[in-house]
Amino acid sequence: MNDIPFSRYAIYAVPDPDSALFTAASRWLGWNCVTNAETRHPVPDELKNPAGVDISSVTDTPRKYGFHGTIKPPMRLAAGCDIAAFASKARQIAAELPNIVIPQMKLARIGSFLALVPAAPCASLEAAAARFVTELDPCRASLNKAELARRRQNNLSARQDALLAAWGYPYVLDEFRFHMTLSGSLDTATLAACEDMLTDWILPVLPQPFTLERMALVGEGPDGRFRLIDWLTFRGHP
Repeated sequence: MNDIPFSRYAIYAVPDPDSALFTAASRWLGWNCVTNAETRHPVPDELKNPAGVDISSVTDTPRKYGFHGTIKPPMRLAAGCDIAAFASKARQIAAELPNIVIPQMKLARIGSFLALVPAAPCASLEAAAARFVTELDPCRASLNKAELARRRQNNLSARQDALLAAWGYPYVLDEFRFHMTLSGSLDTATLAACEDMLTDWILPVLPQPFTLERMALVGEGPDGRFRLIDWLTFRGHP
């Protein structure tokens, strides 16, 4: 399936790689997870940057993932489950799903970082995410002590800790909040400056409604960056 020795796998929501949105967001982040290539950040003659923000610095944390929304969080494969079996099951789930139509997406602050999020809850997206999380879980290796400890540094609620123990990630099922990350954690001034820049760079190419016709199976390479392995196509219209 792929010659790269991937350490973890995930299911991501990734827009059409030929779309203006994906191109703009990948350039902002500095990594294209579909072509597996670094991209050039916007330069001043393309995007006004009056605060002199170092785009490479503010996107350093999310860069390795590429432009995406997490559906099944990154996981190691369990013993006895290889990537072919994992991919086959993921394709089967996708083939049973209708296209996902999010009526409106918006740029939002999530704590101290920026992301694109649905303007209102989207039941079809949440249902699809729940299926990928639960039905692919037999292929997931259990978290080790270090992984659990790292996750538990984030002041999880009792419910989030229970989800972490059950599904390997605290923000799934009823705690799932779809977002497509565009920055790392920023101070207040940089957050505001990046919000202004992204309003100019991303919002003009953000389609409304926002439609997903497939998911992406991705893997984490030796460099820590995630890359497309295969597309998981939905059955089509609802």
